[in-house]
Amino acid sequence: MELHDALPLLLVTVAVAILPSVSRRLRVPSPVTEIMFGVLLGKSFLSLEMGGEWLPFLAHLGFLLLMFQAGMEINFTMLTRQLKREGPFQLSFFAATVLIALVGAYMLGQGMFTALILITTFPGLVMPVLKELGLGRSDYGQSLLMSAALADFLALLGITFVIMYHNHGLSWHMVQPLPLFLGFAALLWLLRLWAWWNPERAERIMKPDGDIDPQEQSVRYALALLFVFVGMSLLVGLEPVLGAFMGGAIISFVFREKERLESKISALGFGFLVPLFFIHVGMEFDVSNVLTAERLKFTAVLVVLAFLVKCLPGFLYPLWGKSLRRGLTGGLLLSSRLSLVVAAASVGLAEGLITEAFKDSVVLLALISCLAGPTLFKLTYKAPPKV
Repeated sequence: MELHDALPLLLVTVAVAILPSVSRRLRVPSPVTEIMFGVLLGKSFLSLEMGGEWLPFLAHLGFLLLMFQAGMEINFTMLTRQLKREGPFQLSFFAATVLIALVGAYMLGQGMFTALILITTFPGLVMPVLKELGLGRSDYGQSLLMSAALADFLALLGITFVIMYHNHGLSWHMVQPLPLFLGFAALLWLLRLWAWWNPERAERIMKPDGDIDPQEQSVRYALALLFVFVGMSLLVGLEPVLGAFMGGAIISFVFREKERLESKISALGFGFLVPLFFIHVGMEFDVSNVLTAERLKFTAVLVVLAFLVKCLPGFLYPLWGKSLRRGLTGGLLLSSRLSLVVAAASVGLAEGLITEAFKDSVVLLALISCLAGPTLFKLTYKAPPKV
């Protein structure tokens, strides 16, 4: 059914406004209801045709802002402290995750790209669940956050190189992004040093006129940084999402007082553009692709593997003097996947690495895991007795 040009805009914007309330009533993450709303509108049920390219464009912009925000949320201070304290444990945990993901992908008859999809997690859901249980600042909570951040960052990096290998093979193109990475690292340190030596100037960038910033200058700086890195990524053949992530990471690494800017970017992204990305993902989801007996079996195996990839490394916990029970329950929470796995599936489809049916299986995996992961964690987590 084709709609008048004005009606889709009205329908989607009203949905973006009311879906968070629906999510709170259903006690599920907002992205889940947004994807489900898109599923209702899209190929699976109503098959509404939105005229023009405005929705894909805004959805892609929301996707870039989502990754930019992910970069801004990296707590480098915590990351450095955790790496110093339990770096070997985190690296061994991640290595076990990669090994199990590779075995799982091989069992499915897939390759490295599927393994990277299985490695991802969803820190955006891990954090609120830990906060809800009062674990956000505990050693256990920080350790889980560290595992989630490490998995997401390295999976994103791995996906970028797999796509480059897919497009160019083992050639000089594989080192083409090296100048960007080196420039990124040098820029990080130089800006960090400058901000530490000039704290008042750095603060003026975040708050040009104190608490009054009618031109929203800090937001303009941030968006300029976002698109500079997106453009540079395209120039060296990298995925734009990695550039967006790097731009956000620069702000997080350089500026100490970034909460206010983070709040504004979050309002712009999660208030409108990011929900459009999830609604668009739902509209592109075709339920008929996963309803055949073969695809249902494949998706079921994919879901089981997604949980095993995060839970089995929990057996490493006792080797480092940690509780096995906590390792296994933490794996349930880390099994929650949403933003990055959906994004990876979209990129994989666009690059011809996976089929549309596979992409829809991944979207279904995301929906199941982000509902089941936190629920199973809350049911199985047992707080230590108070002394």
